Amino acid sequence: MDDKSYPHLLAPLDLGFTQLRNRVLMGSMHTGLEESRDGFKKLAAFYAARAKGGVGLIVTGGFSPNFRGRLHPLSAEFSSGRAARAHRVITDAVHQEGGKIALQLLHAGRYAMHPFAVSASAIKSPISKFTPKEMSARQIKKTIEAFARSSELAREAGYDGVELMGSEGYLINQFICKRSNHRYDEWGGSYENRMRFPLELVKAVRARVGRDFIIVFRLSMLDLVEQGSTHEEVVLLAKQLEQAGVTILNTGIGWHEARIPTIATQVPRAAFAWVTEKLKSEISIPLVTCNRINTPQVAEDILSSHQADMVSMARPFLADPDFVVKAEQDRADDINTCIGCNQACLDHVFVGKRASCLVNPQACYETELVLSPAVSQRRIAVVGAGPAGMATAVAAAERGFNVDLFEKNDYLGGQFNLAMQIPGKEEFRETIRYFSRRLEQTGVNVKLGQAVSVDELGSYDEVIVATGVQPRRPPIPGIDHEKVVDYQTLIRDKVELGLRVAVIGAGGIGVDVSTMLTEPEHQSLDDWLKDWGIDKSIEHAGGLYPHEEYVSQRQVWLMQRRPGKMGKGPGKTTGWIHKKVLEKRGVELLSGVSYDKVDDQGLHITVEGQSRVLDVDHIVLCAGQTSVDELSDALKAKNMNVHVIGGADVAGEVDAKRVIRQGVELAAKL
Repeated sequence: MDDKSYPHLLAPLDLGFTQLRNRVLMGSMHTGLEESRDGFKKLAAFYAARAKGGVGLIVTGGFSPNFRGRLHPLSAEFSSGRAARAHRVITDAVHQEGGKIALQLLHAGRYAMHPFAVSASAIKSPISKFTPKEMSARQIKKTIEAFARSSELAREAGYDGVELMGSEGYLINQFICKRSNHRYDEWGGSYENRMRFPLELVKAVRARVGRDFIIVFRLSMLDLVEQGSTHEEVVLLAKQLEQAGVTILNTGIGWHEARIPTIATQVPRAAFAWVTEKLKSEISIPLVTCNRINTPQVAEDILSSHQADMVSMARPFLADPDFVVKAEQDRADDINTCIGCNQACLDHVFVGKRASCLVNPQACYETELVLSPAVSQRRIAVVGAGPAGMATAVAAAERGFNVDLFEKNDYLGGQFNLAMQIPGKEEFRETIRYFSRRLEQTGVNVKLGQAVSVDELGSYDEVIVATGVQPRRPPIPGIDHEKVVDYQTLIRDKVELGLRVAVIGAGGIGVDVSTMLTEPEHQSLDDWLKDWGIDKSIEHAGGLYPHEEYVSQRQVWLMQRRPGKMGKGPGKTTGWIHKKVLEKRGVELLSGVSYDKVDDQGLHITVEGQSRVLDVDHIVLCAGQTSVDELSDALKAKNMNVHVIGGADVAGEVDAKRVIRQGVELAAKL
């Protein structure tokens, strides 16, 4: 085993009473399995796979220490001996794989989506429906007792520790900051009083669990909201938490109500490692940094430059459970890299669905989406090497089928080759790299630059048509004017556009193209932080300061036929970021638009009954896609086994999550 490439990442961490096998913490993620029928068996398989994959310390999704602390009325709670017994299946599974696991205890406070919400003060959060009731001194003490009791039960359940969720704007954080704590008793007012709640809580937990049990405290080090903490206050609290008995300090960046992106793919890699670097010399217990760390090298660079003692990665372990093992074996190129899209993880949890992963649909489906060895050797042809075709070919080959993959272009990746050229979506390049490696390793016979005919496919047992989509050309008079270019041609051929551009279609592609057209050149991390008003000194409350936003020199109009809201793109949890970026850069958003014609004057439109002429240099078509399938009907006519997947099946909005899952599920059933 060669671990020379990442010596800091793979170094053990001695906690005195126990040792972690490396510096990797798998950050807390709610999966939706916490509340589902048979969910703990599935969670056990999920966490065991990550323990087997080498994670140093796993932290579970959040469990509430009492009823009022639940995020939703039916959210998971951990407050009884029965709960402790139920969790044994999880801890046993992790320990059998040589791993360690901590239970996260999370009290929602004013983020609770039910009328029993409580908080430090009766102040409604901007993202909640309910105004919380102000906690009495008696309720505060009972809540501290509930955390201590749940921590003791976690030890009985076989957990190696607990993580106390003190960041992201949940209850503990609500006591710490003026923003949500307007009390005048011993639990509010001065900062000394406002930090009393987390300190008393830690002391109570430590007294209950003993000295040889891990207590991780998730400390909000950069609130990114008005009336948040300053760096001086963070340092003071961190030192007191260390004295109170915390084993490891984990980092939280931004409250959930903050209007600054912190984990989306638009955020530069390791964008917040400087936050822990500022604190590291002030404390002596291990300090964990987090957010947008998705490769072993990024993690190694953080640790070798002493910005932190550990790195927390959450979504990268959805993408690849074997991340650490592959790093140990110097196989970083074999890692299925998290692209930070949020589409199958956070977006799913946000609407009450089970989490998974766009690039790894087996995540959280370890016991259900199983690629079992094929019973018989069959020849399979996959036509089209976009995301759907590559995922299907790899999954089928993993089962032991003989797979040929045909692609008419001389490159793999399909639409991902366009996506990776959009600013903030460069990570899609990693997905192409991963699947290319897997095609090679699983023995798929890749035939590039080869359009295949019906006759050539006659000898295969199964044919999978994954030929993708092409841009739709709406029937607008003058659509063939030289000013008009479709999005594929624009990105693929790097067409030079003028300073005045109209974009027709405000779905995900239209939003991406508008972002690309207004992106500043050569933006550094400091430029990005400045653009979002993040104060690296954290002298201003919450780490925010007034700033001037970048406005693009190029004037862009982004339009859609449908009236109403627009500019958000497809992501539930990232849509607001897309819209904010477009607004910051001066993009004009027009909905309810009729496209009348294109001529030398520009684009003629009607909006709210008013005719306008946009004097533009170019018009970019992002008005949807149509399926490309010239094979399936002819193959079916020959009574062949044909499966149509991906964009060839349903064009719609470009949806890599759907097409990759469809491909893997098909391969599992063949």
